[in-house]
Parts: sequence; C-alpha cells; structure tokens
Amino acid sequence: MDITKYYANPCEKPLDSIPADGGFAGIFRTIGCIGDSLSSGEFESLDEAGNRGYHDMFEYSWGQYLGRLIGAKVYNFSRGGMTAKEYMESFAESKDFWNPDKLCQCYILALGVNDLFGRKMPLGTTDDICLEDYTKNNTETFAGWYAQIIQRLLTMQPKARFFLMTMLHSGDAAHDEVVDAHAALLYDIAKLFDFAYVMDMAKYAPVQDAEYRRNFYLAGHLNAAGYLLTSRMTAAYMDYIIRNNPEDFAQVGFIGGEVHNCQAKW
Repeated sequence: MDITKYYANPCEKPLDSIPADGGFAGIFRTIGCIGDSLSSGEFESLDEAGNRGYHDMFEYSWGQYLGRLIGAKVYNFSRGGMTAKEYMESFAESKDFWNPDKLCQCYILALGVNDLFGRKMPLGTTDDICLEDYTKNNTETFAGWYAQIIQRLLTMQPKARFFLMTMLHSGDAAHDEVVDAHAALLYDIAKLFDFAYVMDMAKYAPVQDAEYRRNFYLAGHLNAAGYLLTSRMTAAYMDYIIRNNPEDFAQVGFIGGEVHNCQAKW
C-alpha cells in the first residue's frame, strides 16, 4: 500500500484525482445541499407544441448521486430558480429546513446563478455582513443574503463545515466576468468563518463549452450524466480539501454531539 496517495500532494490540483468511491468525502454522514435548479436535478422538457417545462427530479441531483456514492444522508435544500434572498426570506422556513432534526455535519452552498444572472442582484462585499448579528446584514446584496444562510446555520450547528461552490466558466467573456467576481466574493466570505472552504469550479472544472454541453446538457440544464459528473467532481473536491486540511476534519464525528477532543482543532 502506498499511503502517500492518501496524503496531500503539493503538486496536485483539486480535480486531478477523481476517487471512484468519493474518497474522504465519505467522512460526512449528513450533508445539506443548498442551491437552485442545478442542485435539484432539474430537467428541461419541450413538447411538440413548443411548451417548455422545468422539473426538479431530486433523485438525479448531484447531491443524491453524492449520497449514494459515499453512503451518506443528503438533503436537497434546493429548488429551481432559488436565490439566497428567497431562501432566507421564506423558502427555508416554508419547507421546515431549519428544523433541528435536519441539521447536517456539513453544507454545500451552490447559489448565485439566479441571484446574479436572473435577478441582477448587486454582488456586494463582505462589508455587507454583520458578524455580530446576521439579521443586520445588508439585505440588498447577494453577499449579505448568502452569508445569512451560513450564519443562521452556525447558530444551530456551530461546528458545521461549509463548502462554498463557485459557478463554472462558459467561455463567454461577459458571463465569466460575473463568475469570477462571484468566486472572489466566496473566497472573501470563507475567510470570515473557521470551517468554510471554497470549491472553485470556475478555476478547476472544465469550461462549459459546446462539446461539454453536447455531452452533459439537456437544453439549458444538465442531463443525467451531467449531474452524475458534477457529483463526482464535488466528491473529489471535498476529498482534496480534507486531505489538505486534515486537522480541520479530525473531529467531524463529534459535530452535533455533546463531546469533543480538547487536544484537537475544534
């Protein structure tokens, strides 16, 4: 056995290795996926009369593929069209997502497409985030609403780990400029919290060019293979982060419990 394959490699990039079993992403037993249509396994239909339909099919979501891959319980805290603002203002409450019975060891946040491209909400900065009281965040920016999700969850699950997922590049300059600004903001937000990590798909995942879309898209959303691929990339990125920050994840088994090890990072 070559144990070095399970250690961090300074020459390795996040998606260089795609472990068939999800790697160390499997240390998590409960995962919450907070997102929009791409987190919901949404398929786009089109009938002969030209009527288009959008269908959240959660069993095909990358979150559920991830759960089946690593044997974890995964919650779809998502819906097509979701924004950070709507999630905090009404959606999470209406769906009982704040229920303590649904608390998770880690959360993957994949929001921004509808906020920035659909609703044209100002991106904002970390100046819009009040760390002392999340209800005082600047509610007119994506940054303020997005951080509120993390902050409220931390009041309930203080040691939860957060994986902040960027959007992918498309090759279109105007689109990718927004994607890069969104990614930069997520890095800034991650610095505010002890256990928050950026999964920079914009930098390391494939560009969604014409060939990528031919293989992995159905109209404007992913097809089944696309959601499966996304789950594999997500697991690989989590595995990479865990291997590069082993001290941060040594006590994952205690998250949500009443004990911890005072000699390890907590």
